[in-house]
Formats: sequence, C-alpha cells, structure tokens
Amino acid sequence: MRRFFVMVAAFLVGATLFAEIGRWQTDDYALSIQYNKTVQPGDAVFARLIIKPRVKKTRRLTGTSTADMQFFAAPSGDSPAKPLGKTAMYLVNRRTDEKNPAKNDVLLAGIPLSSYCKPGDYQLKVVFSAFGAPNCEFAVPVTVIAKEFVSETIPLDSRNTGIKTDTSRARMIQINRLNDILQTRTADSVFCDGAFVPPTPATRRTSFFADRRVFTYTGGGSSTSLHYGIDYGVPTGSEVRACAAGKVVLAEDRTSTGWSICIEHLPGLYSLYYHLDKLLVETGQMVTQGDLIGLSGATGLATGPHLHWEIRLNTEAVSPDFFVGDFTFADTQESRTYR
Repeated sequence: MRRFFVMVAAFLVGATLFAEIGRWQTDDYALSIQYNKTVQPGDAVFARLIIKPRVKKTRRLTGTSTADMQFFAAPSGDSPAKPLGKTAMYLVNRRTDEKNPAKNDVLLAGIPLSSYCKPGDYQLKVVFSAFGAPNCEFAVPVTVIAKEFVSETIPLDSRNTGIKTDTSRARMIQINRLNDILQTRTADSVFCDGAFVPPTPATRRTSFFADRRVFTYTGGGSSTSLHYGIDYGVPTGSEVRACAAGKVVLAEDRTSTGWSICIEHLPGLYSLYYHLDKLLVETGQMVTQGDLIGLSGATGLATGPHLHWEIRLNTEAVSPDFFVGDFTFADTQESRTYR
C-alpha cells in the first residue's frame, strides 16, 4: 500500500490561529489534518482530520474512522518526548449509512494547555484508523510562544471572605456537581462547529484569563488562585448571550459564583457564565449562538457588577479568546469541500 505525507502551511484569514495543513495518502483514502501550529500558554491545540475515500474499491472499508491525539514536549538530547495531554477525536459529520463509506469522515478534538506551559517546541501525535483500516500514526510540530499574565492582590470584605472560606457541605455538593458535568464527555454532543462570539458587546475587561491572584481576608490570612475566565465590567442587568450553540447543562444559584449557567458545545467543551442577576434559560434547554440566556449582576463572590465568562475543555480552563477564532477550522475551503 503506497502512502506519503506532506506538510503545507496556510494562514486562516480573520482567525487568530496559524493553521498547518498536512496530507496523508494511500491507495484507499486521502487524509488531511488542519491544526494550530503556534499557540500560547492557556490556549488549546485543536486538530481537524478529513478522511476521504480515493477510489471505489475503498468501499471494502466499511468501518467508521477513529483517531486519538497526544501532545508531547519535543525530545531534547537524551530525554525522550514527554506526554503532556491526550484525547480521543470525535466525528463532526456522522454518516447515516455505516455500510456506505463513500462519504468523508471529519474528526475533531482539542487538548488544553496549562497557562504554565513553557515556551518551546512540542509535538502533536495522531493515531488514526481510516474507515476501519489498521492504525497509522504521524507527528506534527507545535510551537508554544511566551505570554505574560497579570498578578493582582484582591482584598475581600467580610461577606466575600465568608464565601471564599466556606467549606460547608452545601458548597461542596455544588462544586462536585459542576465537576461531574465538566468531566462528562459524550461523543454525540456536537452542537456547534465554528468560532464562538463573546457573550457581551462590552469591551472593558476588569480581569483577564489566568490572572495570578492573591485574596486577602478581613480576619487575616490569604489564599492564591488562578482566574479561570474573563471578567467584563458591565452594569447589573446587561444582556448575556450564548457564545455558541449548545445544550444548557446547569442553570442554578451557587454559593461562590452566584446565579450561573453552563452550556455544553462539543464533547468535553463547555462555556460558563457567572455572577448573573437573572437566568433566562433552564437546564436541558437547547440554545443557538447569540440567544439571550441571562442578565449580568454581582451575585456570589463579586466585588462589583460584572460578567465572568469561562471556557472549559476536558475539565481544564482555556483562554476564551482562543475560541473566538476559527478553532475548528470549519470555515476553510478544504473543510467546506470535504464535509
């Protein structure tokens, strides 16, 4: 079976991502991968595989394509490549007739990067099976570039000190319930395929993603944490809209985050909206991009009215700004042709 693999670079106009396009070809199928080669700490590495039958004899391959991704620190000297994350890919265009492989298979997935990820050279390894064929694998380069994060000290009044230090059973139940949701990854939960939009037209940010925070308490003492989202300085009652189509999987009042909403968009990918004054959706409801879901406020642990917008991928917080670009590569010509 003849095959070859080549890399071609292409810049995606209007996106914040630098997409690398690689192609793998055999007698039976052609595969291309699109992924963001250059990332910053706190971003994610997303990849889109497009697997296309080449000739009619490919019809003997009747299985569904599968793939897994792994992210490695590139080997250095005698040190082997170090695994830093992995995930299974999922189909974004499920075929209705599994006995007819003539339709292309398109798979997508992302791996979150820690905001402490060091700049340097990394590798993305993909192991795939095209239409049920034996596994093949390849690796492509990824470069992490440096990013500076804000450090801040936030003094809390007595009310917020009480919230921050609350270890009650009620709060632990809320935390565990949200964690259970964020750990849920269902392959069929493909509700969107394209860039997100900010949940508010406001541009004034009062806090940024991955701010290094120190909270000081009224009675003495302090604690450190990361800020997992972006805070928009908007007055109470400002409209909050869904950043993308999805399913509301949480809509409730929580001790630390106040009136809160969580929306599932893709397998393992969720958006969260905190400190709201009013909820306009309920759990189980489907929403489309731009739907009005709530009004901003200052509920929970808040020093003033604002909207906290957060994105979680495979439980890890990822920079929301990353998702405003075409992170699924759905708008490129190659994707439009193969889908």
